[in-house]
Amino acid sequence: MSSANSAMRPSRTRMLLIALTVAACGRGTPAADTAASSGHVYTDSSARPTAFRVTAAQRARLQVVTVARTTFRPVLNATGTVAFNGDHSTAVISPISGPVVRVVAQLGARVTARQTLATVSSPDFATDVAGYRKAEQLAQNAKRILDRNEQLFANDALARSDLDQSRTDFAAAIADRDAAAQLLRAIGIDQGTITAIHEGRQVAAIEGTIRAPITGIVVEKLITPGQLLAAGTTAAFTIADLSTMWVLAAVYGDDIGAVRKGDMVDVIVDASSTSVQGRVDFIAQIVDPGTRATTVRVLATNGAQLLRRDMFVKVRFHASASRTGIVVPAAALLRDDDNLPFVFLLKPDGTFARRRVTLGAELESGYEITDGLAPGDQLLTNGALFVQFAEHQ
Repeated sequence: MSSANSAMRPSRTRMLLIALTVAACGRGTPAADTAASSGHVYTDSSARPTAFRVTAAQRARLQVVTVARTTFRPVLNATGTVAFNGDHSTAVISPISGPVVRVVAQLGARVTARQTLATVSSPDFATDVAGYRKAEQLAQNAKRILDRNEQLFANDALARSDLDQSRTDFAAAIADRDAAAQLLRAIGIDQGTITAIHEGRQVAAIEGTIRAPITGIVVEKLITPGQLLAAGTTAAFTIADLSTMWVLAAVYGDDIGAVRKGDMVDVIVDASSTSVQGRVDFIAQIVDPGTRATTVRVLATNGAQLLRRDMFVKVRFHASASRTGIVVPAAALLRDDDNLPFVFLLKPDGTFARRRVTLGAELESGYEITDGLAPGDQLLTNGALFVQFAEHQ
């Protein structure tokens, strides 16, 4: 008998513990009192707060706004790199071969179109000058023959076929002379020297000249005195008009649909507190296979010379077309443990509850919400971060 009683004691003990636990849960007073004192309101068996109640003093410091639809213009943020304006910059290629005699233009110098950048000693250059002299002499001789034959023909001393031939020879000689003169211009000979040769006057020793094709700043000097140049191959300088620059931005995925040619753009440079203004100038029709991004070219003003080639910048596109939707301030948007966006809504009973939302376009003032909120909802803005922190205490 004693052995049977001893065997039953553990079973009775377990039953007593279960009974006490059920009774305590039925009353619920200690758990409810603890939740109320901490600000949490528990509504399920998981003991996870689904609503949070604040004190009157705390409520006075929180800001709640009524959700409403509004008209806005989307903003798209991207990154990009700076390049020279390809329409107003060029590489200067040496038009003649030979060693560099003198470099006139230095880095950073402002030059005008046709200004001398460097001089070159070249046998090819001397050959071209001699070719022009010969072409000029042949043209003058053809003109004398034509004048004589016209007089002979007028006096019936020359057949018409001979006169026509002399006219053809003169026209060919003029064409050869003009071609030789054009070749001199192409290699940098100024018009005054060409005129002197045409008139038969003596000219000083002529060196080949590399001239600026456009007006701008010398941003690269790639040659030095004594360097041997190859005509049509050696890059000597780079000249660019720095008043405007290109910014090549990378836009990913569906965001490219929000960008239009002519949209206003802010180019943000780390070295300055003010952004550089620009406009979308070109949108590529192909996607980079490596990055899966579309290149958007921005023409940016550069009056303050803040933009430099190959600089890494941030780009903010302002859509030209407006649309209507729900926009929340950035202070109202939070992230949960899964990094999903949510907001706090004020419920009729005075508590704050989380609401998952779906983000749309980013704006200067906040974010577009495409799902999760409706007009009339009471949204917690300033103080949302405090509530998120306090509900876990």
